[in-house]
Formats: sequence, C-alpha cells, structure tokens
Amino acid sequence: MAWIEKLYATYESCKGNEPPGSEPLPPISHTTQQAQVEIVIDGEGRFRRACVVSREDATTLVPCTEKSASRSGKQPVNHPLCDKLQYVAGDFVSWGGEVTSGFAKAPRKPHEDYLASLTAWAESESSHLKVRAVLSYVKNEKATVVANLVSAGILPITDGQLLKKWAGARADRPAIFGVLTNDQTPDDAFVRWRIEDGETLATGTWEDTSLIESWDAYYRQQQNFYGRCMVTGEETTLAEQHPAKLRSGADKAKLISANDKSGYTFRGRFTDDDGNQACTVGYFVSQKAHNALRWLIARQGYKSGMQVFVAWAVSGKPVPEPWADSLAVIMGGDKSFAEDKPKLAAVGDAGQAFALKLNRAVAGYRAKLDPDEDIVVIGLDAATTGRSAITLYREFKGPDDFLARIQAWHEQYAWPQDHGADSRFVGAPVPKDIAAAAFGRQLEGKSGEKLRAATVERILPCIVDGLPLPFDLVRAAVHRACNRIGMEKITRGKRYFEDEWEKTLGIACALFRGWSKSQGKEYAMALEEDRTTRDYLYGRLLAVADSIESYALGMVEKPRDTAAAQLMQRFADSPYSTWRTIELRLQPYISRLRSSEKKKVRAFLASRGKTLDEIQCRFSSADFTDDSPLAGEFLLGFHCQRADLYGRHQETEEPSDE
Repeated sequence: MAWIEKLYATYESCKGNEPPGSEPLPPISHTTQQAQVEIVIDGEGRFRRACVVSREDATTLVPCTEKSASRSGKQPVNHPLCDKLQYVAGDFVSWGGEVTSGFAKAPRKPHEDYLASLTAWAESESSHLKVRAVLSYVKNEKATVVANLVSAGILPITDGQLLKKWAGARADRPAIFGVLTNDQTPDDAFVRWRIEDGETLATGTWEDTSLIESWDAYYRQQQNFYGRCMVTGEETTLAEQHPAKLRSGADKAKLISANDKSGYTFRGRFTDDDGNQACTVGYFVSQKAHNALRWLIARQGYKSGMQVFVAWAVSGKPVPEPWADSLAVIMGGDKSFAEDKPKLAAVGDAGQAFALKLNRAVAGYRAKLDPDEDIVVIGLDAATTGRSAITLYREFKGPDDFLARIQAWHEQYAWPQDHGADSRFVGAPVPKDIAAAAFGRQLEGKSGEKLRAATVERILPCIVDGLPLPFDLVRAAVHRACNRIGMEKITRGKRYFEDEWEKTLGIACALFRGWSKSQGKEYAMALEEDRTTRDYLYGRLLAVADSIESYALGMVEKPRDTAAAQLMQRFADSPYSTWRTIELRLQPYISRLRSSEKKKVRAFLASRGKTLDEIQCRFSSADFTDDSPLAGEFLLGFHCQRADLYGRHQETEEPSDE
C-alpha cells in the first residue's frame, strides 16, 4: 500500500497549494464527464435556454457516488445531479429515446432513480438552492426536458421522434452531431446545468464551490460501512468501490477492483466470504489518492500507448521527468536552448558546455527540494479495459539519489540530436524516440504500439535505476542508422533534407556512446583526431567522401543520394571492399571540382583531399584491409568528422546556392 499512501500524502500536501497555471485537484466524491448539452434555468426551475457544449469546454465536474463513478453494464447507476438524457428527462421515452438495454422492461426506471436520489439530496440538511432548482425543473409534471431541447433546436426530430443519425450534407448537420463521438446518438447526450437568477446563482453547477461542499457534506452522512483503513491504520468509513478514469476520462481500468462475493476471490484464503479482509481502504483515502494520481497524470504524466508514467515529489515541487530529453530537463522545454544547427563540441571541449548546463539545472532542482523530500516514480498499464496494474514503482528517500541518476543518464547518453528545425540540441534522447530509432516502421499498427510500450518499459529502469541499456536496442538503432537509403527524404530546391535519418543517426550515436561508457570505453562529443581505431577511421573516411560528392552535386545537378549514402549499409558490412567502389564513383566529381575556375572550389577540394590523406595515414595496413563488419563506433567517427567539416568550412567553402 506504499503507493496509495504516497498519493494520499500528495493530495493532502497539494490541495489548495496547486502550482500557478495548473488545474486544481478535484474534490472527493466528484468525477468528470464530457457534457454535450447545457440547460439554463432560473432559481424556480423554469427553462430559459439551452446550448450545445463545444468539445473544448465539455469537461465538466459532476457529483457522483461510488457506484455511479464506476458504473458499467446494462443498468448503469445514475449520477445525483448531471447525467444523460435517459436519467434527467421524464419525456425521454415519449420522444423515441432508447434507454440502456437493462432498463428495456422498465424504461422509466432511470428517471425515477434519478429523481429519488436528487430529491433525497434536496430535502437533506445539506441541500442547496441550485439542487432544489434542478429538482423543480426535472420533476415538472409536464416533463418538458426533451421538449425544451427540441424547441430550442438542440435535438433534431423526424416524425415526432428523436433523430438518431444525420444523413444529409455535413455542412447542414445540427450542432449536436458535431460534439458526439462516432458511436453516440443524440439519445446519449450528457446534460449539465446552469442556474441564472441573480448574482448568487449565475454560475454553472460545476463551478460553484458551495454546491461541491453541499454534496460532500451530504454524501458523508450516507456512509455507513466502517472498518480499519489499511493505509492509515484508523477506524473510518471504508471504500466499497474504487475510482477509475485514471489515465483519461474514458479509462475504465481500476487499480483496486471491487470485491467479488460470488466468485472464487476469497475461497480458502480468509475466515469470511464477504471480502472485508481482502483489502480495506478508507473511502476518503481512496478518493484522495486516486484524485491525486489522476491529477498528476493529466498534469505531468507521460503516455505510451496504454501505458502511463509519472514522477513527482510528494510536496508537489517540480522534479525532472525521467522520460524527458535533455532540452526539457535543462530548460524546462524552453526552445531558446535549441541550436540553429546541432554541433559537436569543439576539440578540447568534449561536452563540457553541455555538462555545465546540466549541472546547473540539476542544482536548481535540488535547491528547491527539501533534503528529506520523497520522490516517487510510478508506471501503469492495463491488460484489459477494466483492470490496471502498476508496472513500475520506485520510491526515493531524499532527492539526491533520484537527481544523481537522472543526471548520470543525460551525461552518459548525451550526443547532438537533430529532431528537425524546431528541436536541435545536445543531450540524451527520450525513450519513445529510442524505440522509433531501433524499430522504425515496426511500431506502426496495434502490434507496433505493444512493441513501443514494451521498449519504453525496458528503458525506464535504465534511467531511474542506473542500469545498462540493453545492447539489442543499441544494435538495432545502429543498424537502422546505417540504412540511410531507406529513410524518408524531403527535397527542397537542390538539396535533400533527411530528417528521419538525421534523427536516427543522432540517437544511434548517443546509445552507442552511452553503452560503451557502461563497458568502460569513453568517447568524446567531438572529433578525436588522435583516435586510430579501425571503425572510427573508416567512419571519418565515409564522411569526407560524402562531403565531396554532396558539394559537387549541389553545384550543378538535381538532388540525389551520394555514393556514400547509397552504400552506407554495405560499407558497414564490408568496409574495405566497399571503400574501393566509393572511391571509383567519386573520381568524376573530383575531376569536375579540380577543373573549376573558382578558387574556393579548388580550395575546398584541396582541403578535403588533405583530410582524406591524413585519415588514411592513420590506418595500420592490417586494419585498412580488414573487411569484417564495422561496429557502432564508425557512426561516431562519421558524425564527428561530418560536423567538424561543416563547422570548419561552412563560411569559406560552401557553394553560394547552398
């Protein structure tokens, strides 16, 4: 029960102290619904007007009971105030409305149950003016809710019956069809109330704090199931059912399921068969803990398919998210940190500038957190639509250990990342991008979503526990980065823009560098001219060859792949034999550049030729003629050499049309 205890403490700490700009923590005994219709009445319960609620404004806070919050099946229990038409409208059936299948033999029962629960609240000591106004309207003997909506043009009819589907032109369809989901009809519209009768009543029921307190006080009086809460150890009102809607408003999966007295849940395990010995959690503890989790997920959760992860400090103070990239960790997502062009560190820097920024960011988080601050990381997944499970749970006593692991991940797996024009930075990639770099189009479709979720689940413990990254992910990313010709390209003018490959290349380099560090081998985020390993040197050779041909193609021809790009995968498998092919295909372009009348073109060729010679001189004979496959190190050499060439000659040697 540690997780529910921490969430309960979070609610107690953050309620009323929510950070500026964030949604408030929801009150207990309330849930949210997507409303489609808003009915405005006066304080005496007389109809004034109605409107269709836009999707952007549809989320509505409504009072609920334990049973209505978890309602499902053929006879769903009504909410006490706001609900669907079959509950609030006494004339629903007479206008052709279809009730839920379980009420088919008694179609007026949903409305009768709704009236009974609303009447009990309105007649209690905790009653409220708005509750009495709604009751006066819905129990009207003329039963005019649907009739009022029809006359207001909200609900379309045909032959005196509610229209189920719209078959006309999309531009002419009634507004109600624009806010319903594909599997809904106007019968399913959810109604919320607004009471206008003077300044004290001129708000919606979901906006009125006094109404929320009225329902809370009333529902507390209805609780009669007492016992010992296993979270707090106190004798208190116990929860009989636990909330759903944790990951989203449509989520029916629960972390704590209802006790099943008719099955085999308790047989042979407890001394009675009523389930009270299985899991007794206080009602208010359960409500507050689940509300806190719902609030945290909506505010700062990370979703991957059916999975969701969230990290938080119990006090509500900000903490770095383990699944965020370095840009988000350092600058909180501020794009001003992004560079126009991601560059490797200069020789002698080797990433010190990035490390300093990361150190400052982590120190900033540490300064805001108390030394004994509890930090929690939790992951949820649902195997079915009704059952959810905790797949990852970590508690950190004090922020130092948590922050140290986050910092270690971003330092170890830092590399220049190019995720398009809006996101270029030096740092570690996010888990979902690592999955995309490793598996590419295998992540499409339902099976792909499962693969992505499983991959993210494997990566997160590497971040929060400091474990080595699985090498199969590193190998898969390196293999995809080598398949340059198979990546999507965008042509603009005389240039190719290889956004997908650039992103994959940066991630593959980050993963290989980080994994190598866990094996005791260090690589700098800069060109290491003194490194003479075979794989690194071959990567440098390929970068220079690619640079020469790209320059020549950019001068006179339409965009196309260079020989280095076309043969990159083959080069990774057989570098010595493939390099000979690349050299031969490069000769016509070298001749073209050598015969140019422009001094800067000849200077460019001379510089690149000198670099080629220097690299080849660093090979030993045995290494150069070794035709065995290259490891991921060759991508580091390729990326570093390419960045060095770009930075060194960008202003003096690039053609004017580039």
